[in-house]
Amino acid sequence: MPANGHTVVLGTAGSGKTTLAIHRAVYLANPTTVHGGRTLLVTFNRCLVAYLESLSGGLGQIDVRNFHQFARGYLARRGKMKHGSICDSDLVEALCRQAVKAAISAGERSAVLNRPVEFIVEEFRWLAQNGIRTLNDYLRAEDQGRLGSRLSESDRAVAFSVYERYLAIRTASGRSYDWDDLAQTVLSEMESDSDRRLYKHVVIDEGQDFSPVMLRSLAAAIPADGSLTFFADMAQQIYGNKFSWRTAGLSVSDRDIWRFEENYRNTKQIAQLALAIARTPYYQGVPDLVAPKAPIADGPLPALVAFKSEVEEMGFVAQRAQKLAETGTVAVLFRDREPENQLRRRVSIPAKRLHRELTRWPSGPGLFYGTYHSAKGLEFDSVFVPFASKAHLPHPPHVVAFGPDEAAAWDVKLLYVAVTRAKSNLVLTHTGDSTPLLPPGTGLLQRSWR
Repeated sequence: MPANGHTVVLGTAGSGKTTLAIHRAVYLANPTTVHGGRTLLVTFNRCLVAYLESLSGGLGQIDVRNFHQFARGYLARRGKMKHGSICDSDLVEALCRQAVKAAISAGERSAVLNRPVEFIVEEFRWLAQNGIRTLNDYLRAEDQGRLGSRLSESDRAVAFSVYERYLAIRTASGRSYDWDDLAQTVLSEMESDSDRRLYKHVVIDEGQDFSPVMLRSLAAAIPADGSLTFFADMAQQIYGNKFSWRTAGLSVSDRDIWRFEENYRNTKQIAQLALAIARTPYYQGVPDLVAPKAPIADGPLPALVAFKSEVEEMGFVAQRAQKLAETGTVAVLFRDREPENQLRRRVSIPAKRLHRELTRWPSGPGLFYGTYHSAKGLEFDSVFVPFASKAHLPHPPHVVAFGPDEAAAWDVKLLYVAVTRAKSNLVLTHTGDSTPLLPPGTGLLQRSWR
């Protein structure tokens, strides 16, 4: 791949994108070459940063960061980042509720004001992630990548009024940013920043979860003779909106797009289940999907085990996961954080939580637990997916906020991520009916009842 300009690498799960991203960063940072320069290896979540650092070995000219670490560091150097100036997700939701109430009190009338707060929060995320800052931009904006039903022009006018109220309330509370509009400030600063760029090269891993504004800000962070390399699997786009890197303004021709089709991680049985999930109707309309070639490694069929109660279900998962962790890496993955305590109470060995506080990646066999989101980019010998039931997937609050089709389109990608973390053994469990997100048909799962 060339050492200047923009390059896109699209691959399937287990195709070596993360490994090659590290090698790419090493190549670009090599000081003995004419193109060598300081390189940023950037990903989305902080847990994956620890994993990348463990693989790369702390190489000198490479900085491994998640996007928000990069953004905060840059804005701090520009004098734009005070302590405590970023809203967390809970505060964003509370301020959105306040903004809706203020709009109603001011006499605003629209059906959008009666939507669940999750819908309002997601709409504001979409505005920030696309860099939409005026009502005219909002009215002209296409719905590409947007989660939820299309809003009418009059509803958009009211929604934007609420958005402006949210921004005003947030500023009054002493918060300059939330995690979604941070990238727009970085981009604006980059456009007026004439100083020498800190990085000559940027390598993006798990790029499918970067918003268009994030990608534009990273493209602006390199000099004219630098490079940006974008690694992504669009099947793993799990943060709600269905963005395409093509909307981010990267200068990429067809010859600059590479496709990795070989799956080196999963057994053919796990890969076949993952491919069947990606072929369900919930994946329709996802751009740039790369269909994997069937791996040759053999293994047992993924198991789908039914239980009479969730108490029995979690007891089974804890017992089996603990046993397998004696000789291999095991992950227990949940849709949300709430069930994590149930697992902790049932295991007698140390278990590592997949979370941003995990700053050093442990070596050797062991038990890990966390959400589907936190496991992104990681791999384990065995994976357990509890609560794969109709009652939990799709996520009921998302069904209420966005409707069953959008909620299913969101959670099917999360399920795909969870399934493809397993190298050899995969066990899904449920109480009551299993989730409708699993593909129908025989030969993909070994079903049993307890």
